[in-house]
Amino acid sequence: QVQLVESGGGLVQPGGSLRLSCAASGIPVSIYTMGWYRQAPGKQRELVATITSSGNTNYVDSVTGRFTISRDNALNTVYLQMNSLKPDDTAVYYCKAGISTTYWGKGTLVTVSL
Repeated sequence: QVQLVESGGGLVQPGGSLRLSCAASGIPVSIYTMGWYRQAPGKQRELVATITSSGNTNYVDSVTGRFTISRDNALNTVYLQMNSLKPDDTAVYYCKAGISTTYWGKGTLVTVSL
């Protein structure tokens, strides 16, 4: 049984930082393309960042230079380091594994506000 469990969300002030974690079980994150997506209230879910099995990373333009996706194969966990957070980053953040066959976590809420 595959499970992806996100954690690390919360309330942060603009300019602050958070690190999200996605702990996987049932699949090795080392051989999957892993991704972080987000869905803001009233908006469609959008891709934030991906990391391939070979370690190549990709980011949506709005987070480039502020967010970093990484992976710890020993812990079977994927991270999203988020710096210089803005109110527009407020969303539920989801972890996804795979491309054709995909698995999703249930999400973690990030709120950027004073």
